[in-house]
Amino acid sequence: MNQQPYLVHLALRLAAGLEQYSASDLKKHRSFICSQQQPDGGFSGREGGSDLYYTGFAVRSLGILGGLEPAETESLCGYLKSFSLETLTTIDLLSWLYCALIVQASGGPDLLAEVPENWNTRIAERLETLRTEDGGYAKSDQGALGSTYHSFLIVLIYQLIGVDVPSPNRLIQFLFDMQRDDGGFVEIAPMKRSGTNPTAAAVATLIILEAMDDELKADVRDFLNQVKSSEGGFQANTRIPFADGLSTFTGLLTAQDLGFNEIMDLEQVRKFMQEWLEFPTGGFRGASWDEQADVEYTFYGLGVLALLGQAAQ
Repeated sequence: MNQQPYLVHLALRLAAGLEQYSASDLKKHRSFICSQQQPDGGFSGREGGSDLYYTGFAVRSLGILGGLEPAETESLCGYLKSFSLETLTTIDLLSWLYCALIVQASGGPDLLAEVPENWNTRIAERLETLRTEDGGYAKSDQGALGSTYHSFLIVLIYQLIGVDVPSPNRLIQFLFDMQRDDGGFVEIAPMKRSGTNPTAAAVATLIILEAMDDELKADVRDFLNQVKSSEGGFQANTRIPFADGLSTFTGLLTAQDLGFNEIMDLEQVRKFMQEWLEFPTGGFRGASWDEQADVEYTFYGLGVLALLGQAAQ
């Protein structure tokens, strides 16, 4: 498997792409994100109040915008220390681990310094309780079917805790089984119609596990061509008639990762993001009909701009 964690590599790549933009263009987005930090140090979503999921996206965004300031780091540390790793869900655990990594990279303390010596082994054992008979990983220990998305998240966690994925070939076969005739991938086995986001999760996981081949790449190219939107971005699937920020980020990232740089009109993508999704005062909405920005969609928006900046280099 790749030595550098996927999320670290992606962050460095996005940070480099954002260097193509002026400081004033990016400052408004940093200001928006910082405005969502709560008194307890976490960041809020649309419902108000700190949320670890949204905190993860806020910290990822600040990371690619140059890192956290000392005051932001100190406040965030207090929030992260209020959690016990052993009680977190998969997605919250990933958010916590990545936030802790950024805190340390920003000059803050090592939040894992005081955990038990075998903390990563214990986390790995808990992750394996989510393993399903189909070879994937479920959202919870009550789930009977593997989830493409949650399997991707668990692979990312394994990278961050420095443990190899057990029985990787079973996971690879699970992902192959999630592919459909349209060339893309579904979230769970009963689904018939592929989605942009499960396809991106499957491709990223297969790249990490070194299991991509040319035939699979060609299939994914065909699928991505089906979910291109006339607006300039990517749709979540072929039945949804509009593009959104999440699907545009994951679709464009997948296309670039597989070398399909010609698949999209990049200037049209830029116009879609900046004219329809970007707020002049900072932040990004989820889709053209959305009325509100949040830190999650701001990360996707910045991510798309970064990928466009990287393509222009």
